[in-house]
Parts: sequence; structure tokens; C-alpha cells
Amino acid sequence: MATCPECDADMEVDEFDVDKGDLISCPECGSNLEVTSLAPLELEAVDEDDDEDDDDEEEVEEDDFDDGDADDDEEEKEDWDE
Repeated sequence: MATCPECDADMEVDEFDVDKGDLISCPECGSNLEVTSLAPLELEAVDEDDDEDDDDEEEVEEDDFDDGDADDDEEEKEDWDE
């Protein structure tokens, strides 16, 4: 048994069917909840805006690897040829 942190509703959650980090939905209020602990079973509300922010950060990090400066690669090749 677990309690929804948003509406305090008792939720039937089998701790053998969930893992830490799993996302579930409260049947009473519809809140998205993350399993944060298995013994005792604890749930935390997931802020949907945070997920979108994480996606934006990942895109920025990927762009950091490709700086579009192909001239540096050519210069390195020339150094090895000499």
C-alpha cells in the first residue's frame, strides 16, 4: 500500500511489480508519480515541466560536441602528413 503525495489517496501498489524509478499514475487524481523507495514503498510527484527541460538540455549537450569547425580536423591531418 502506498499513499499519493498529491491527494493522500491510498493506492494499491505491489512492490514486487515496480522498481525504483518507475512511473505510475494515481487512480484518484491522475498525478504522475515516481517510485523513489521500495522498502518502504514511497512515491514522489513528477513535475512534467522538468522532463521537458531535461530534453532541452540534452539537445544543447549534443550540439556542444559538433562545433562545426571542420578546418581544425584538416589542420590536424596536415600536421601528420609532414
